[in-house]
Amino acid sequence: MSPNIGITPKNLKKSASILATILSNEMTLYVKTRKFHWNISGNSFMELHKLFEEQYRILEANIDEVAERINQLGEKTIGTMKEFIDNSTLKESPKEYASQKNMLSELLENHEQLVTEFRDYIPVFENETNDIGSADFVTGLLQATRKNGVDSEKISGVKKKEK
Repeated sequence: MSPNIGITPKNLKKSASILATILSNEMTLYVKTRKFHWNISGNSFMELHKLFEEQYRILEANIDEVAERINQLGEKTIGTMKEFIDNSTLKESPKEYASQKNMLSELLENHEQLVTEFRDYIPVFENETNDIGSADFVTGLLQATRKNGVDSEKISGVKKKEK
C-alpha cells in the first residue's frame, strides 16, 4: 500500500530505488570496514581496530535508518548480499588484504564517493520526485558521512592520491 503523502506512486518508487542504492553502498562499506577491522595488524593495531569498530557501528545504524525510510515510502527493502552487490556503486576487493595506509585510503575514497553521490541525489529528491523528506534524510546522511569518514582526522590525515 502506497502512503498518501503527496508523492506519486511512480516517484515513490524512484525515491525508494535511489535509497536502495544508498543502502547497498552503506552495506558494502560496512562489510569492507568489518573486513579491515578483522584483518588489521601492525604498529597502529589497537587505534585502527577501535576506529574501524566505531565506523562500522555508525554504518550499521545508518543501514537500519535507510531501510526504514524505504519502508516508509511503501516499498520493500532489499536484503541479500547479491542485491546489495548488484545495486552498489562502491567496489569490493575480494581476496585482497591491504596495508594500514591502503585501508585508510580506500575507506576515505569510499566515504568521499558517498558524499558526492548524496549531493547528486538530493536535487533529484527535491526536484524530480518531490520527496523533500528523503532529500532531508539524505542531507543528514551526507553530514554524518562527512563527520564519520571524510572529516575524520584519523582517516583524512592519510595522504590521498592526487586526482
